[in-house]
Amino acid sequence: MTAAAPLDFYREAVERHGFAPDEAQRVAAARLDECFHALHDEAVATKRRFIPGVYLWGPVGRGKTWLMDGFHRHLDVPSRRLHFHHFMRWVHQRQFQLGGTPDPLTALARELATEVRVLCLDELFVSDIADAMLLGRLLQSLFEQGMVLVCTSNQAPRQLYADGLNRERFAPAINAIERHMDVVELDGGFDHRLHPGQACQRYWVAEPGRPSALDEVFDWLSEGEAANQAPIELGHRRIAVERRSESVVWCRYAELCEQPLAALDFIALVDGFGQILLSEVPRLSDASAVRGIAHGTEDGAERIEAGERELPPLSRRDDGVRRFIALVDECYDRRVPLYVEAEVAMNELYAHGYLAFAFRRTLSRLREMQLARFGASG
Repeated sequence: MTAAAPLDFYREAVERHGFAPDEAQRVAAARLDECFHALHDEAVATKRRFIPGVYLWGPVGRGKTWLMDGFHRHLDVPSRRLHFHHFMRWVHQRQFQLGGTPDPLTALARELATEVRVLCLDELFVSDIADAMLLGRLLQSLFEQGMVLVCTSNQAPRQLYADGLNRERFAPAINAIERHMDVVELDGGFDHRLHPGQACQRYWVAEPGRPSALDEVFDWLSEGEAANQAPIELGHRRIAVERRSESVVWCRYAELCEQPLAALDFIALVDGFGQILLSEVPRLSDASAVRGIAHGTEDGAERIEAGERELPPLSRRDDGVRRFIALVDECYDRRVPLYVEAEVAMNELYAHGYLAFAFRRTLSRLREMQLARFGASG
């Protein structure tokens, strides 16, 4: 046993690096440790066998990603670590490219299984019906190919896509997870992202009648680089900017979050810039929630007669809030600092509404961005 094994990795963090002891983390590390050693024992024997994966779930800031990344970083078997958004982008692209194949999802699973033994997916969260319908068959195919999955999520498997349209189409994904993975709840009662550290302000409340605080921030971050106001292109759309340089871009909330952009577009944004500034962020929660009635839907292949069902109470701003969540997720996962100027204090951004659960993670990540340890520029 080496210090690279997950349980020793956790113990070393506590005993030598000042991490706070957390029994829930220790239990999760032990389950990852079992998987880790089974994979390396298998590699020595050179014979594939069924090894259960691990599904870590719990509230924000409990150490799920930290533990998974420690597991992945020290593996000596072929593996890949992706944010769930990035994984689904690859799935949709490959499915399109394999369009003439009789069963593209099975072909995709076979292709992946020839390249890696272990797939680590961070922040598994399903809100899109297209992803929900894909995942059932895809996960089953991956497990049939002998893939070992390690995932993190804020939700237990049976909470995923809980209020989604035609949720029965997602049931195979839940069943596959519960059959092939050890489901481990991780909640030690403390958000470790709030551990004290040197402050680095990246969030401001706008003061009416005064210049934006981001003026000085942009000048500081882009020092030595030529600046201009040329639009950027995301998803074949031209997005107006306040200012941009080689490594820094400053956009208004309306341009990034109230345009029909998707998570894939924010991936491209972070690919292009190492610092992102966002101004004119309004109060995101809105009391004017509306409900509607769904009379069935289509998935492009067959008609789904779902009957009538009441849609969740969405507000006129929730589409923009989903994009804001996706932007924060992408910046956080890639360790790219996001500088925000908003109408209200951080805790008041989304105080209530249908997306309150998802926004808890966003709020926790924004708070961690206020520490110098976040990102290379702190």
